[in-house]
Amino acid sequence: MLLFSIHQPVSQLKQSSLSTILQQQFNRTGKVEHGSVALPAVMRSGSSGPETFNIGIMPSPQQQVTIGQMHRGHMPPLTSAQQALMGTINTSMHAVQQAQADLSEVDNLPPLGQDMASRVWVQNKVDESKHEIHSQVDAITAGTASVVNLTAGDPVDTDYTAVGCAITTISSNLTEMSKGVKLLAALMDDEVGSGEDLLKAARTLASAVSDLLKAVQPTSGEPRQTVLTAAGSIGQASGELLRQIGENETDERFQDVLMSLAKAVANAAAMLVLKAKNVAQVAEDTVLQNRVIAAATQCALSTSQLVACAKVVSPTISSPVCQEQLIEAGKLVDRSVENCVRACQAATDDTELLKQVGAAASIVSQALNDLLQHVRQFASRGEPIGRYDQATDTIMCVTESIFSSMGDAGEMVRQARVLAQATSDLVNAMRSDAEAEIDMDNSKKLLAAAKLLADSTARMVEAAKGAAANPENEDQQQRLREAAEGLRVATNAAAQNAIKKKIVNRLEIAAKQAAAAATQTIAASQNAAVSNKNTAAHQQLVQSCKNVADHIPQLVQGVRGSQAQAEDLSAQLALINSSQNFLQPGSKMVASAKAAVPTVTDQAAAMQLSQCAKNLATSLAELRTASQKAHEACGPMEIDSALNTVQTLKNELQDAKMAAVDGQLKPLPGETLEKCAQDLGSTSKAVGSSMAQLLTCAAQGNEHYTGVAARETAQALKTLAQAARGVAASTTDPVAAHAMLDSARDVMEGSAMLIQEAKQALAAPGDADSQQRLAQVAKAVSHSLNNCVNCLPGQKDVDVALKSIGESSKKLLVDLLPPSSKSFQEAQSELNQAAADLNQSAGEVVHATRGQSGELAAASGKFSDDFDEFLDAGIEMAGQAQTKEDQIQVIGNLKSISMASSKLLLAAKSLSVDPGAPNAKNLLAAAARAVTESINQLITLCTQQAPGQKECDNALRELETVKGMLDNPNEPVSDLSYFDCIEGVMENSKVLGESMAGISQNAKTGDLLASHTHDAITEAAQLMKEAVDDIMVTLNEAASEVGMVGGMVDSIAEAMSKLDEGTPADPKGTFVDYQTTVVKYSKAIAVTAQEMMTKSVTNPEELGGLASQMTNDYGHLALQGRMAAATAEPEEIGFQIKTRVQELGHGCIFLVQKAGALQICPTDSYTKRELIECARAVTEKVSLVLSALQAGNKGTQACITAASAVSGIIADLDTTIMFATAGTLNAENNESFADHRENILKTAKALVEDTKLLVSGAASSQDKLAQAAQSSANTITQLAEVVKLGAASLGSDDPETQVVLINAIKDVAKALSDLIGATKGAASKPADDPSMYQLKGAAKVMVTNVTSLLKTVKAVEDEATRGTRALEATIEYIKQELTVFQSNEVPEKTSSPEESIRMTKGITMATAKAVAAGNSCRQEDVIATANLSRKAVADMLTACKQASYHQEVSEEVRERALRFGTECTLGYLELLEHVLLILQKPTPELKHQLSAFSKRVAGAVTELIQSAEAMKGTEWVDPEDPTVIAETELLGAAASIEAAAKKLEQLKPRAKPKQADETLDFEEQILEAAKSIAAATSALVKSASAAQRELVAQGKVGAIPANAADDGQWSQGLISAARMVAAATSNLCEAANASVQGHASEEKLISSAKQVAASTAQLLVACKVKADHDSEAMRRLQVLAAGNAVKRASDNLVRAAQKAAFGKAEDDDVVVKTKFVGGIAQIIAAQEEMLKKERELEEARKKLAQIRQQQYKFLPTELREDEG
Repeated sequence: MLLFSIHQPVSQLKQSSLSTILQQQFNRTGKVEHGSVALPAVMRSGSSGPETFNIGIMPSPQQQVTIGQMHRGHMPPLTSAQQALMGTINTSMHAVQQAQADLSEVDNLPPLGQDMASRVWVQNKVDESKHEIHSQVDAITAGTASVVNLTAGDPVDTDYTAVGCAITTISSNLTEMSKGVKLLAALMDDEVGSGEDLLKAARTLASAVSDLLKAVQPTSGEPRQTVLTAAGSIGQASGELLRQIGENETDERFQDVLMSLAKAVANAAAMLVLKAKNVAQVAEDTVLQNRVIAAATQCALSTSQLVACAKVVSPTISSPVCQEQLIEAGKLVDRSVENCVRACQAATDDTELLKQVGAAASIVSQALNDLLQHVRQFASRGEPIGRYDQATDTIMCVTESIFSSMGDAGEMVRQARVLAQATSDLVNAMRSDAEAEIDMDNSKKLLAAAKLLADSTARMVEAAKGAAANPENEDQQQRLREAAEGLRVATNAAAQNAIKKKIVNRLEIAAKQAAAAATQTIAASQNAAVSNKNTAAHQQLVQSCKNVADHIPQLVQGVRGSQAQAEDLSAQLALINSSQNFLQPGSKMVASAKAAVPTVTDQAAAMQLSQCAKNLATSLAELRTASQKAHEACGPMEIDSALNTVQTLKNELQDAKMAAVDGQLKPLPGETLEKCAQDLGSTSKAVGSSMAQLLTCAAQGNEHYTGVAARETAQALKTLAQAARGVAASTTDPVAAHAMLDSARDVMEGSAMLIQEAKQALAAPGDADSQQRLAQVAKAVSHSLNNCVNCLPGQKDVDVALKSIGESSKKLLVDLLPPSSKSFQEAQSELNQAAADLNQSAGEVVHATRGQSGELAAASGKFSDDFDEFLDAGIEMAGQAQTKEDQIQVIGNLKSISMASSKLLLAAKSLSVDPGAPNAKNLLAAAARAVTESINQLITLCTQQAPGQKECDNALRELETVKGMLDNPNEPVSDLSYFDCIEGVMENSKVLGESMAGISQNAKTGDLLASHTHDAITEAAQLMKEAVDDIMVTLNEAASEVGMVGGMVDSIAEAMSKLDEGTPADPKGTFVDYQTTVVKYSKAIAVTAQEMMTKSVTNPEELGGLASQMTNDYGHLALQGRMAAATAEPEEIGFQIKTRVQELGHGCIFLVQKAGALQICPTDSYTKRELIECARAVTEKVSLVLSALQAGNKGTQACITAASAVSGIIADLDTTIMFATAGTLNAENNESFADHRENILKTAKALVEDTKLLVSGAASSQDKLAQAAQSSANTITQLAEVVKLGAASLGSDDPETQVVLINAIKDVAKALSDLIGATKGAASKPADDPSMYQLKGAAKVMVTNVTSLLKTVKAVEDEATRGTRALEATIEYIKQELTVFQSNEVPEKTSSPEESIRMTKGITMATAKAVAAGNSCRQEDVIATANLSRKAVADMLTACKQASYHQEVSEEVRERALRFGTECTLGYLELLEHVLLILQKPTPELKHQLSAFSKRVAGAVTELIQSAEAMKGTEWVDPEDPTVIAETELLGAAASIEAAAKKLEQLKPRAKPKQADETLDFEEQILEAAKSIAAATSALVKSASAAQRELVAQGKVGAIPANAADDGQWSQGLISAARMVAAATSNLCEAANASVQGHASEEKLISSAKQVAASTAQLLVACKVKADHDSEAMRRLQVLAAGNAVKRASDNLVRAAQKAAFGKAEDDDVVVKTKFVGGIAQIIAAQEEMLKKERELEEARKKLAQIRQQQYKFLPTELREDEG
């Protein structure tokens, strides 16, 4: 209860320097106290000196008593938006608490060195951290100000989603800021307590944010002042934090002025409130008085809000988002002042009081303008180049305008004076700068430029005087032009340095803002990750964020470097390059963020991400512009900058060498030996590539590209130097570290020489000596680069191994080997053992390349040792040879093994240097296989034992080699596709099984004496059999996963086979009919193939649906193609059609198979290429099918093509009409309609000639018909284009005339489309055929419409007649539409009676418009009437006919509706014809008759509406009745359920070979049960709509206006329940689909079915809330739908799924692996799965309980009681 008395002394309400917040408090009850609120006045001096006051007697206290029930609850129930905000605040509170916990201690950094690179790294990290913290603090303060602004008004009007977005911005940036603060605190200098002070400031800010979050909770009940206080604390804490990191850009004086200006606004507003109070006291109307008080209160509130906002953002006012929030707060004040003034003006007529209010309001506005002006000036304050700007701009403008003053002597003299003053200012500024310049060279340059400018100005003034005295003298004018141009050149030269500074300064600001916007977007992306339900979109966004995060440091360093060294060209170039490099990843992140926004379910997080992406896009646009201008201004300086960079790198490496000598070289954080080694290896190739480009460009003398190559080389060398230093710092071998740093320094020294030589070569492009020096230096650099790479750990060991192999191989160079001292068996045994060891070592080398560098060193050493032993064993074996030839052959094989071994080590070395190099892994695997094969060849040659032993040995070695390939299955080893691989493995598995059985059997029979080995052979054979069986099971499962593709392939193959089934029964149609259908499906297949090409790159998961569509289309195509082939003449054409349709089928099969393969492995680039090739092949085969059809009936095919083209033109014209109506159809050039008129008339006449040929072509040959159809399509295309150009030239100021013109060509196009169709139907028909009469009728309409177009074109510029012409065209159009309406042709689709009734509104509006046009006789009104009439009548006739032909409409009602549709149209035609008569002869009598015509139309409309109501019978309700919305929603839900059910109808269980019948039965059960549920829920929702209509009929809903809100709430409940049923059923169908296809569990299916039953129950409860339980509809609802059908169908599905689940469990229990290791692994996996499921079950139960508790809170009372 609120008691308020306005009788208070004026001085008590407001003081001149204070503002008080008035706020209503909720939910505090108490007793009424009697007392006086009239307190003694406090006398203070006002702001305007002494004022008079009156003394009187106060009236007695007044009290208002309200008797009734009070609201005793603590708070009113929260809205859904407030609940969402509460969730956001709770999440943010957790984030803030986590940030506070994180800020308790600094990051632990590893010990850092003191060399130059370490110091640079620390400085860069400090700069990056400061930038990120500053950006995040900007966002926090801007978000806080946004919260203050958004929560200012009535809670009912608050945009809670926007508030949530602001809070999300604050919390997410605070989380990211805490990480940066911890790092920065660790990096800060060793000042006492500096890091701790920073953490303390950050914790203070986090605490202030926490207070704000508590204050803005909808349930907090805190007064407004608490929010403002908390916001002010955030501002203070932000300022302190920025001071701690040295980033407080705004000085204290600026902030003081800002706050004083904000307070000035508050003081002015307080005075306005005081004046408004005076108005309120004299207001007699209580309502107006209260409005004044409310407006004054709001004015005070918004002002205090402005002060709070200023306090929040003042430390970060440099940020545009913060400036935007302060400006927004100022707008709120401005609006509240305007409202206050308006309220006062409405409340009193007292001129004096209103004058005072107006004056006070003006003071507020002025104070507000001063504040905002102060904010705007901040961005440009302190720029030293401002003096040049104005003078330069003035000179440029005046030199332009002085020519336009030619002939006006006085004006020319005045312009010359302005010019002289501007140049004088510029010259003085330059002289002043020259005096202040320390560098004498720069000073001389400035003075010389100033003198040149002064001389040019003098010449300009003299020339202007001459031209003014002799305005007709051309020589004087030419002299003036030359002088003006000279002055412009001199000005540009003089101000170039200043302009350049300005451009660079702009780039610095743009780069800073882009980096800040990117940081914000990254924070928003991380915050949105939790609620992003699309994994692909999220991963794409994460990847783009990583890329941008890698580029932000370079951008920040570029800005800092440019600011620190304003005159350094290298620093400016670094900024330009980093800016340009930032654009591409930044743009990708914008695209990824925008794509992810719709998939983020948290609205606040989605809004934050959307806003950040928008801000980043804007920042990138500015960065792109600024970097381009800076690049143009700074000129080509890349070569010099690259030289400086390389020299700096050389110095850094020298400094690192000194630190390494002292033992002080430490790795930077994040650097490891492996990472740096890989970076160095991969970068060495980039350096080599960029240097090669540098040589080429320098040799060609191309300065620009040489500069680009030099820049890229320097950038690659920078990475190389960092990697080299990292390797040296990370290695434990001092000698290796020194060698690495020395070799890297040699690379830098040589690179500097190379860039210098390239620079000199540019000066003399053809100089041979220069080219030779360049090549020599490049060779030296390449050598140094190789030395650097060879210093990597492991590389030298590989080189040693290679050298060892080379030395060992020299043993093979002797002419004669000594005879062996060992027996043959001994030598052979040693050779076999050595071969096995060498083969194993080769595998270890391959494996070591994937490990650490030390592993490769050890593996290569072992390999060289084993090679040495193998070589000795081989030489020993060669000594056993009986002949010289055999010995030579053995030596040759040993040499092959030596070469293969060297290649293996080289490949391993290459791969370890750069693991990401293309094809490197395949080359290594090939080298390893070559070693194995060469060993096998030698062993085969040397083995002379029992048959089969050498084959077994060879097989064992090959298996040893192949085993390594299986350890890394991600690398492709062949060009086979996925399907080819599966087929190959399955075939080879069968061969393998048979072969192993043969080995087992033959091993036992081959050596009967070795019976002790038989058991071992049997066991090995059994294990092999199990392995083969396992792989077969796996392959079958993999094949079943793509079972749908197999089904599609079968379907296409079956359709193809039907083409060969001979001649079908008597066809019902002609060749033309089948030809048309085949063309349609062929084009659909081509479109699908194109889309599959696109989706293979963007969304491979959508390929399945497209493949299914293609399969369906081909089925129809084959069916119709068979009929077309049968009816084609001659037979050769039919055979060609059939053959090409079959070829298309083969292409479709290949494409569908590739789609299936790509779905399984979406990243397989080879399969993608194959799919694209298959898609192209399908497109080509479609064209072959079309050409075969065209050969069969060339003319009719051309007609089909032409009709399609004309259809596209009509659609394009509809779009053009939309643009014209919207007022956006403009000409590209300043052209008039007259420029196009002749072209339109000429093209229209050509179309008439084409029409004649088309009509005659129907009776002539197919060739002539084809030619006529093609010609007419081309001509109508040209005509449409020229008419569109003509319409555009009329200008968007006259859209109605544009529409008239476009409608005229649209009528022609529609008539041509009909004519082409009629021609196609009449082709080759006799003269008395009915189709010939249709052709003549269509030709007549065509001539009429072309004539109408010509008349419209001629009248369009005649304002006196164009309205009349438009009306005539409309009348003709309506007559043609009426003819179509009256035809017996059944419409392709039907619509509802409601739609028909809705369309009659257009007739009513058009009738009123026509009457108004008839009365006014204004051509503009007539044109508008003509355009509106076209659409209204056409829409009404279409809707009427579609509704009349609905299957539930009786014949009688249909005839009635069609009759009154015709009558309505005829009545409207008479009205338009009467308007046309009035235009020709405007008399009062004729105008008076308009009402009679309009009444006839109105009567026909009424009859038409009644006919539509009759279509619904007794179930009719008014579609405009709000309660019908519920029924519409219900029917929509039913439609969605039926659509989902149709999906189920198209499903069939996947084929699983060798599976039990029970499982197949289960899938059939699933489909049947899911279909039953879908049908039952559809019936249920329709019954619910009937129940809803019954309530309307009974008057329980919608009859009593007082219950409108309640009824709306009930309707919403019903709608919500219906939507839940529809959603649950759709989920069920998706689950059934997935289950049948093997992609989902039975548990998901059971859960979906139960959800259907639960939502059904809720729908029943919602219906029962107001219905009679004995009503017919309610009985239907319960008995038919809920009571039996849905419940029974749901139960059936649950039982079937549970049975299958249990059956599957039983089956799973049986399948136990008998192998030892596999069995143990199976037990462990089962135990792990059991524990995991138990934990998941417990979590799911808790989650379900929470969800139910939350939902129960917000259920309506009726539903809650029913559930209980």
